[in-house]
Amino acid sequence: MKTKQFAFYVAVFLSIVLVSPVAEGFAQQHKKKGVAVSAPATRKAGKGPKTIAKDPYLGAIVIDAATGKVLFEDNADAKGYPASITKLMNLLVILEAIESRRLSWDDQVTVTAESAKIGGSQVYLKEGEVFPVGELLYALIVQSANDAAAAIALHYSGSKEAFVALMNQRARELGMTDTVFHSVHGLPPGKGQSPDVATPRDVAKLCRELLRHPDTLRYTATKERAFRPDIPKPFIMRSHNHLLGKMEGCDGLKTGYFAAAGFSIAATAAKNNQRAIAVVLGSPNRKTRDAKTREILSKGLMELVMAAPPPAPPTGIQEKKTEKITKEEVSSEVEKKDVIEIKKSTIIIVVALIAIIIAILAIWITVRKRSMNDRPFIR
Repeated sequence: MKTKQFAFYVAVFLSIVLVSPVAEGFAQQHKKKGVAVSAPATRKAGKGPKTIAKDPYLGAIVIDAATGKVLFEDNADAKGYPASITKLMNLLVILEAIESRRLSWDDQVTVTAESAKIGGSQVYLKEGEVFPVGELLYALIVQSANDAAAAIALHYSGSKEAFVALMNQRARELGMTDTVFHSVHGLPPGKGQSPDVATPRDVAKLCRELLRHPDTLRYTATKERAFRPDIPKPFIMRSHNHLLGKMEGCDGLKTGYFAAAGFSIAATAAKNNQRAIAVVLGSPNRKTRDAKTREILSKGLMELVMAAPPPAPPTGIQEKKTEKITKEEVSSEVEKKDVIEIKKSTIIIVVALIAIIIAILAIWITVRKRSMNDRPFIR
């Protein structure tokens, strides 16, 4: 009996020893895929920053894109890690440089060794490759390519540090008081580095400024695009924003993720000439992030649509009415022209002339008669 009990306990012990690593590996694998794994909020992700993701999110906000009015907020000033949402500031800096003619869409960017070594999401740039600025912006936003972010930054500013300084300067100008950028791509910090930090309120300010530039939506609304389209097997870039095509009116903007940051998104949608912006930082998984974003963005947009004044009649109807009135006016003018109008002064002149003619004829006839009477009678 004792032998059987001993064998049972040994079996239980070995099961615990063998199963524990497998369970841990399973948890780590699903954590990478975005499935929520229970862990304390202050747990460190390796040697990097502390994990700050919360269920359903760390903080969120919805604003009116036109006025900046807050339509919804929940812990909107919570400081989180924007991750790849950082790239929206890259886009703003470059678009403003193009609009001010310090840069052009067709400027050729040569990929450096430093850019080619950037990991994470990428388009696998190789040292010495050359691409126009406009094409690298698609890689930056659609694929969220970290190597493209580095290549553009180095081309424009000469160093990543100089470009980061521009990003922080622009953030201060926009009133993003709780935002500090330390990278050009939003990747988790390396040893001795600090993570990018922002709040939902600050990111909403950045999004609102970006939407003042018409070219922004050209990039953020793109779901799929080929990179290096001239080669036999081009790299197909696919947007990480899964609300595109699934939420009516959604045409941007950018997602972000790394383990400690959680899943974040800056999204925008438009309906009936109204546009709302939603920012969600630090969700535990992609499904929760997208569901909450869709919920609060839809409610905010509907509030704007309901509060908006009724739309003016279509331009076509107004033109037809104008055209009709014009035809009636023209017809009236034609009828007026058909009626001969004679002024009083003209009638007086005509009567006077007739009287003079009659008088002259009367005088002529009288003179004629007298002349006939004065002639001798001839028998």
